[in-house]
Amino acid sequence: MHEPVIITFKAGDGGLIMEVNSLYFDDPPAPPGEPGFPFDGLWDYEVVEAFFLNSKTKEYLEVELCPHGQHLVLLLSGGDCFAKGLDLDFKADIHWNKWNGTALIPWRYFPPGVDKMNAYAIHGSGIGRTYEALYPIPREEIAEDQGPNFHRLEYFKKFSLKWIMGENWEQPASDLWP
Repeated sequence: MHEPVIITFKAGDGGLIMEVNSLYFDDPPAPPGEPGFPFDGLWDYEVVEAFFLNSKTKEYLEVELCPHGQHLVLLLSGGDCFAKGLDLDFKADIHWNKWNGTALIPWRYFPPGVDKMNAYAIHGSGIGRTYEALYPIPREEIAEDQGPNFHRLEYFKKFSLKWIMGENWEQPASDLWP
């Protein structure tokens, strides 16, 4: 119903650059947190999210970016969050009815062996709340009265960081993942 959110991944110095270009819906209002800092519960606001999964271990990274400059980074294993509120170099700006954001996601945040991903965009309030997915759950598999669930890992699709970094690239080791 609107032009799509565009998420671009690029090689960065010490991590993966995630760029977001999106319409700015201005609904709901900005979260009360300070721009440039983590904000717990950011998923309740206007946000774009990317998830990076190791499908064998079920370990994954969730990165949430808000047009107002707040962010949220979560590390999850089997759906259980074991780290959140990690720092992120993230800048966002709003121009008229569009917003752009750029984040540098450090390599240490990624679980080893990322092989799948998904991305989401969320905006609106109340009955007008809209949830969009790069790889959505097929309509026939949505149960009656089922709410949004971004942690349905079986619907994530094939992804490799080597597609961005090059075939000879090796993911740096992380002190955050067991």
